[in-house]
Amino acid sequence: MTIKKSSSAPSVETQQEALRIAKATQKTGQTKEQTKLIAQGIQHGIEQYKKQQKAKARERDKLKKKQTRDKNTSVEPNTTDAPSQYSASTPRQSLLPWLLLALSWVGFIAYTYLYG
Repeated sequence: MTIKKSSSAPSVETQQEALRIAKATQKTGQTKEQTKLIAQGIQHGIEQYKKQQKAKARERDKLKKKQTRDKNTSVEPNTTDAPSQYSASTPRQSLLPWLLLALSWVGFIAYTYLYG
């Protein structure tokens, strides 16, 4: 059984970038050891930044997947329920205008008998 090490060796590009930045900000009279320590600090900062960005990217991907999954699950029931909802509400909607029309005719006929 092998245990995977959580911190891997830094990439060559990261080491070169850190050393380049350390040399660019090097002060006069600074020793090579000091520059090397500064480069290590910069390298550590770059690694931390990359880890944070990877974690944020993973969270964004998880959120996207969750939203897509929720969207798909919410769309499927609506598509199956939609026809039944419309068919159930259609008779009521079509019945109301006819009922109002009949009521207005009854009112008109009653008016003409009483005042006509």
